[in-house]
Amino acid sequence: MNRLASETSPYLRQHQDNPVDWYPWGEEAFAEARRRDVPVLLSVGYAACHWCHVMAHESFEDPATAEVLNRLFVNVKVDREERPDVDALYMEAVQAMSGHGGWPMTVWLTPDGRPFYGGTYFPKTARPGMAPFVQVCENLASAWRERRDEIEGAAGKLTGMLESAAELVPAADATGLPGTELLASGANQLVERHDPEWGGFGRQGPKFPQPDLYELLLRVGGEPAMAVVANSLDAMASGGVYDHVGGGFHRYSVDRQWLVPHFEKMLYDQAGLARLYTHAWLATGHDRWLGVASETIDYVRRDLRHPDGGFYSSEDADSEGVEGKFYVWAEHEVPPEARSWWGVSAGGNFEGANILWRPVRGDLSRPPEVEAARQGLLEIRSRRVRPGLDDKVLTQWNGLMVAALAEAAAATGRADWLADARTAADFLLANLRRPDGRWLRSWQGGRASDHLLAYAADYAALVDAFTRLAEATGEARWVDEARATADAMVELFWDPEAGGLFTTGSDGERLITRAKDVLDNVVPSANGSAAVALARLGALTGEDGYRQRAEAIVRLVAGPLERHPTAFTHLLGAVALLNGPLTEVAVVGDRSDLVAAVHARYLPNAVLAWGEPYPSPLFESRQPGLAYVCRNYACGRPASDVGELVSQLEAATAG
Repeated sequence: MNRLASETSPYLRQHQDNPVDWYPWGEEAFAEARRRDVPVLLSVGYAACHWCHVMAHESFEDPATAEVLNRLFVNVKVDREERPDVDALYMEAVQAMSGHGGWPMTVWLTPDGRPFYGGTYFPKTARPGMAPFVQVCENLASAWRERRDEIEGAAGKLTGMLESAAELVPAADATGLPGTELLASGANQLVERHDPEWGGFGRQGPKFPQPDLYELLLRVGGEPAMAVVANSLDAMASGGVYDHVGGGFHRYSVDRQWLVPHFEKMLYDQAGLARLYTHAWLATGHDRWLGVASETIDYVRRDLRHPDGGFYSSEDADSEGVEGKFYVWAEHEVPPEARSWWGVSAGGNFEGANILWRPVRGDLSRPPEVEAARQGLLEIRSRRVRPGLDDKVLTQWNGLMVAALAEAAAATGRADWLADARTAADFLLANLRRPDGRWLRSWQGGRASDHLLAYAADYAALVDAFTRLAEATGEARWVDEARATADAMVELFWDPEAGGLFTTGSDGERLITRAKDVLDNVVPSANGSAAVALARLGALTGEDGYRQRAEAIVRLVAGPLERHPTAFTHLLGAVALLNGPLTEVAVVGDRSDLVAAVHARYLPNAVLAWGEPYPSPLFESRQPGLAYVCRNYACGRPASDVGELVSQLEAATAG
């Protein structure tokens, strides 16, 4: 019997008809493993994962392989996007065992959940350096029966390593905060790692778009940092990793040139990169980057938006069983006047077909005939079989997208983008928050899974999204929602002894260890995101408790942060905010021209209060019709016109 048919995860339901007797993650599976005295085989993946599909087709859909798995193990299937706690815990074990990680992730556990062996993709038949999957399974089952002491020893050693890694505490002398010199140190390291020929970091593939690395360089500024930003943003937007027909970014490039991607599209990539390109446009005025941000946002609104407002998780790499088929072109399909623009040739650049890309980097403004060709290709592609859609709505990823939309809408004056940001936030409030106020992680097909409680990362992303909405709309209710969510986050996830946020809430399932998410990656860590969001919320409201929590997070990771600043690039934003000078701007009364002047500037170390008043020193004793530029709520002369406000902003943010 397969138990996945009723799950909210499309990834799990993809396996509902497998001959493998899958269980979802839960006590039922581990109780069965204890009853049978067999290991648990844990398989973790996600709907848009190409190699997950490969392993499924080769092994999990094969009756002979399934017979072996069902006889030897209790088999558990997990969607990493719904259970990031399970994924992160066992990925750390796999990386310790094999030196690398990725998906699909395949881990063998004792019946009490301790890992003893694992890897990623296992082929059905032998490959150089890789034993066939069934042989691996039979060898491990034999070891479980005949050399149990070795298995128990390996499991104990790995679990001890995981427990030690989770015991992060601030240094004994960590009373002060790390200084802003760490931002310069991190930026210098990124400049040294930069690929001057093709952009990005490192001299070989794969290359991942990593927005927070470039956000750090934007914050630091200066010629070397901005040269890396310009080269890399142009290279990514010119490469095949960017969808030149429909907008948006693929997951990563397999090569140094950003040419050949893994074709899946993830919501979190679109959110981070739309935000990055918007910030880069604000900082430099380069309209080509606004164009990339706009097309990325339009892709999300067109293809990843639920009719009621939430945003779906991803689109697959495959269509009709072939990776990239939806996105590539034969020469004859591309109008002649656009072929050289996109590097199209008879022989192609990807398995005989063409991935569209710009051979001339930085030249992204399409001539009219090329834009007409793009529209025609979009129409042709609309008649193709689309890649699979993972239509679950994840709280954290939607928070990231709402924040990106709100910032982009405010910067550009796009009322439609702002309306979609507001509608998406309302969707989350209506569908992913229980009546008792507890946020949930995932929604799909009209229901949220009550057992999938939201994680610290979900709460942190929501706090940021709500504060960005408040700054974009001037509506006080979003500050109220940010405060309620921040207060609940602290209550559920805060470590009262060492500080920082645990990944899981005090009301959540207890795994073999209770970890903290601190390393920023393509998606900001829970603690990095929370530190920035709490520092900004504290500045908007005057509630010093939020700032104190942000400071405690920074102190918790101060040691690793000083040694490896590029592993904490989002958290470094909190270091900048907490060390100051953080600029507080208040626009009182109906002065949309003054609000627009603030929105039109790149101000990473500033917050904006305007519109409907809410409890905050920024609104106290302020005269309507004026703008106030403040530090620690001490304000200069109020500005009555745009020119005066801009001068004050330039002076306040110059340092």
